[in-house]
Amino acid sequence: MEFEVGNIIKMKKQHPCGSFEWEIMRVGADFRLKCCLCGHQVMLDRKKVEKNTKEIIKNA
Repeated sequence: MEFEVGNIIKMKKQHPCGSFEWEIMRVGADFRLKCCLCGHQVMLDRKKVEKNTKEIIKNA
């Protein structure tokens, strides 16, 4: 998969707020993701994001 800033991705695991969808804010060795429902931001390493991504919902 190719990840770009602005993409909306669907993750395998649910965020505690109930959302599966995340917006990519930063791409590199680490990713900054923002929850589409509550706006919470997290930093995850590339390997974890690639493993847990189900699909890219909306391209930038």
